[in-house]
Amino acid sequence: MELLRNAVRPYAWGSRTIIPELTGRAVPAPHPEAELWMGAHPGDPSRIIGPDGAERSLLELVEADPEGQLGAHCAQRWNGRLPFLLKILAVEEPLSMQAHPSAEQSAEGYAREEAAGIPRDASNRNYPDPTAKPELVCALTEFHALAGFRDPDRTVKLLRAVETPGLAKYTELLAAQPDSAGLRALFTTWITLPQANLDVLLPEVLDACVAHVKEHGEFDLECRTILELGEAHPRDAGVLAALLLNRLVLGAGEAIFLPAGNLHLYLHGTAVEILANSDNILRCGLTPKHVDVPELLRVVDFTCCDMPILSGEPTDCGAVYRTGAPEFELSRCEWDTGDRHELRIPNGRPQILLCTAGTLFVRAGDGRSLELARGQSMWLSASDPEAAVHPVGEGPAQLFRATSGT
Repeated sequence: MELLRNAVRPYAWGSRTIIPELTGRAVPAPHPEAELWMGAHPGDPSRIIGPDGAERSLLELVEADPEGQLGAHCAQRWNGRLPFLLKILAVEEPLSMQAHPSAEQSAEGYAREEAAGIPRDASNRNYPDPTAKPELVCALTEFHALAGFRDPDRTVKLLRAVETPGLAKYTELLAAQPDSAGLRALFTTWITLPQANLDVLLPEVLDACVAHVKEHGEFDLECRTILELGEAHPRDAGVLAALLLNRLVLGAGEAIFLPAGNLHLYLHGTAVEILANSDNILRCGLTPKHVDVPELLRVVDFTCCDMPILSGEPTDCGAVYRTGAPEFELSRCEWDTGDRHELRIPNGRPQILLCTAGTLFVRAGDGRSLELARGQSMWLSASDPEAAVHPVGEGPAQLFRATSGT
C-alpha cells in the first residue's frame, strides 16, 4: 500500500489549468497538460513512493513479482502485465477521431506488422502490441464527445437540415439504405474523397451549418461541433465523418464504454478514463498522424444506435461501471459533507485508488495507514490486506477505484 507519483502527458489538446490545479501545482502550467497516467504502462509508468521516500517504478515492481503484485489469476491471464491504465483527461480541444481493434484483430495485426519488420515505434505502425484497447470514460465535469454511429434515419434528417447541392447525393445514398451497410458505404465514400472534391464539399457544409445555427435549428449542437472541427481541420474528411456520430453530453458521474470498433472523438471536459494497457489506435482523421484507411475500415463497427450513457450500478456509496471488459473495472464512491461511513476495499486483485475530492484516510488490515489528498493516488497489490477508507474532516470527498476485471 503506497502512494504513487504519476506522469503527466503534455499533448497539445490539453488544459494548462485542470491537472495542475487537481494536483496542487502552480496554475497555469507552462504548457498544456492533457493526461495524468496511473499504472504500469511501459511508456510512462507510475512510481511507487516508499515509506522512506525512495521511489521505484511500478512497472519494475510488477515485472519482479507478477503473482505477488497482480495475483496468480491476473498474472497468468495477462502474462505478468497490469492489464489496465487509469487516467485523468483534461480535454481543452478535440482529440483525433479514432477506433480501437478487438483482441483478435490486435493479435493478427501485431503478428503481421512484426513479420513485415515495421519498427514498433514507427509512425505508420498500427499495432505496437498484440492486445485490445477497450476504454471507459467517466465525467468529472460536463464532458462532450462524439461516439458510435447515430441511427441512420436521424442522420438523414440532420443531413437534410444542412443540405447543399454537393451534399444532396450523399444524403440520398444513406436515405436509400438507412442501415449499417449504408453507413459503411457513405463513411467509406467520404473518407476516400479526392482532396479536390473535399475542398469543394466541406466549405458548402460549413456554410450550411452556420445558417442552421443562426436559425436555432434542431441540430444546433451538432452543427456547432462540425464548425469547431472544420475551423481546426479545414480540409479534413474527418469533419464529414463527424456528421454520422452520436453527439453526447455527459454530466458528472455519467460514463460511456467504448468497445472494439467504436468510432469516437472526445471534444471537451474533464474525466476519469480507464482503459486496457495497450497503444493500438486506428485513426480516422482530425490529426496530422498516420491514417490507414483500409485497416480502419477493417476495424470500425458500423452498428448504429443511440450510444448508452452509463450511470453505473448503485453501491452503498456510489456506483460501479460494469462493462464486461476483462481488463478493468471502475467504481466511484462519494461522501457528502459530514458523512463518515467507511468503505471496505477487498484484496486479491491489483488496485489503484484515486482521490478526486477532499482528503481520505486509508487503513490496511495490517495496521499501515496513509492519507490520500485530492489529486493523489495509491497502489494496492493483490497481496496487500483488505483496506478501509473514510474521509478526513467533514468532506465532501470522492474516490475512484480501478482494478482488473472480474
